Amino acid sequence: MNQPLQISFPNSISVTVKREDLIHPFVSGNKFRKLKYNLLQAATENQKTLLTFGGAYSNHIAAVAFAGKEKGFKTIGIIRGDELRAKISENPTLDFAQSCGMEFEFVSREDYRLKNDISFLDSLKQKFGSFFLIPEGGTNELAVKGCQEILTEKDNHFDYVCCAVGTGGTIAGIINSALPHQKILGFPALKGDFLKDEISTFVQNNTNWDLITDYHFGGYAKVSQELIAFINLFNVENKILLDPIYTGKMAFGVIDMIRASKFPPKSNVLLIHTGGIQGIQGMNMKLKNKQLPTIDIDV
Repeated sequence: MNQPLQISFPNSISVTVKREDLIHPFVSGNKFRKLKYNLLQAATENQKTLLTFGGAYSNHIAAVAFAGKEKGFKTIGIIRGDELRAKISENPTLDFAQSCGMEFEFVSREDYRLKNDISFLDSLKQKFGSFFLIPEGGTNELAVKGCQEILTEKDNHFDYVCCAVGTGGTIAGIINSALPHQKILGFPALKGDFLKDEISTFVQNNTNWDLITDYHFGGYAKVSQELIAFINLFNVENKILLDPIYTGKMAFGVIDMIRASKFPPKSNVLLIHTGGIQGIQGMNMKLKNKQLPTIDIDV
């Protein structure tokens, strides 16, 4: 569903949020889109096990664990950080994934960097047997195919479509399905401009897109009190909860750009809410440990 914001913006600009976060209670937003065709392909290949990669508070790990349970697959998560082995019950994401039946393999950060190495993947096959591999973050051609279904005919009138960027699969799908008059803006959650090349490998003949790299707030999973305050106020004003890793930074960036007159007058702007709400609990734990303000979930 599309939810127009009631906030009054300068230059008669209108902003609407596409509530992809409401697709599914546990496999929401872009994770639902990315997994759709991967799970169908795994079933076509008669695979019984899904194996994937992720960090301590990964939305992707939680989504694969639940989707695997729901669709009858065994799931294995290769988790970055071997120190997490003894902290599963303290980690909301890992505790949830384990409750869904996911088996974990904890590896050092050094070994985790080998996740695309053939010899490393072969060692996992020797240990776990045959599996259907889903990349970290879920991005592959099948994921991009799923994300091409985010935009529908109801979105044809929007001039700008904005989304957060992690591994790049979501924005690639949106770019592929966008109309010629629509400009796609991605807001990376990570530092650097390296994602452009990765996104380009999945994009089909559309150059009407760009990455806005000014709103990562220091890098992946980095937040500030200003960002937390923005997320809480946005929720109070619009009854839409944003996550601090992806959608919060994207929405902050879009609204900051509107107020700085970076959009033409009377622009219709669509924000894609890609989910990620499950990660808030873990982030709040980290914020409390630092005696910082937390994200108010119950508004």
